[in-house]
Amino acid sequence: EELKYGTRFPESRAGQADGSVVTGQGVKALQAAFDQQVKVAQAILGPGDSVLVPNPSYPVHPYGFVIAGADVRHVRLTDGVDFFAELESAILNNWPKPKVLVLNFPGNPTTHCVELEFFERVVAIAKAHGIWVVQDLAYADIVFDGYTAPSILQVPGAMDVAVEFFTLSKSYNMPGWRIGFCVGNETLIGALARIKSYLDYGSFTPIQVAAIAALEGDQQCVSDITEMYKRRRDVLCDGLNAMGWEVTPPKATMFVWAKIPPQFAAMGSLEFAKLLIDRAKVAVSPGIGFGQYGDDHVRFALIENEHRTRQALRGLKKLFAESS
Repeated sequence: EELKYGTRFPESRAGQADGSVVTGQGVKALQAAFDQQVKVAQAILGPGDSVLVPNPSYPVHPYGFVIAGADVRHVRLTDGVDFFAELESAILNNWPKPKVLVLNFPGNPTTHCVELEFFERVVAIAKAHGIWVVQDLAYADIVFDGYTAPSILQVPGAMDVAVEFFTLSKSYNMPGWRIGFCVGNETLIGALARIKSYLDYGSFTPIQVAAIAALEGDQQCVSDITEMYKRRRDVLCDGLNAMGWEVTPPKATMFVWAKIPPQFAAMGSLEFAKLLIDRAKVAVSPGIGFGQYGDDHVRFALIENEHRTRQALRGLKKLFAESS
């Protein structure tokens, strides 16, 4: 009986929407946000449709739509490039006209952060061209140095064109519980709910109860998790900069997006990542895995404590000394 309901408890919707701009029909509880982005792609796109995705990007963002049969058009998102000029060009120069723009800010892997004005421009462009916006806000709370990650739904009128995904995995350290939600445009939420009814069931009731408790309870745990990642970030970035590998400490996420040092740049990210494994015993993600425009970077994940991070730094320092 319990599994008949996608959202068993009405209060879970109120907790997600925080009683503000989103009504109950504009919120959908999910069995995690990761794979549900594939379902929203299946709900609104099909073969012959096209979608705009920043490059580099987390693989589920383009490939979720590939699974749905859509064609992906990449929008370059790198330093020194005007993203909005690239976006407008992609909209005007592609046929058929793109139906969806996928965003992820704060971003994985690039750690790219935006202000509310960015989303204001996105919403205006989406309305002008009749494009849906799917924004992944997975790292909403993992922010540092006074930065606050905006929600696209803070923009007046965003509900007309946008939905936003959130997961409890990062903010509340609940990976594996598989619980999150999607908030925003009721038409898109309805389409997602419909296809979910064919492909999966509601989340296990105790997990929904736990999610409500997390969202409505003492938020000190979120601050503690964020501070943990900040300490790891500081140790890693300080250590890399001290050895001559120049990196900018990210303002958000649990990653460091590091440009490959000049002496190794010709290798490309995949071979450089292999070198770090072999010679320094340090695992990084090669930037090419996130798109062609990421090949000059690697991604560090802040998943180890400070002691283990310093151990990794010693291995990197030794490699740099041997290669100088």
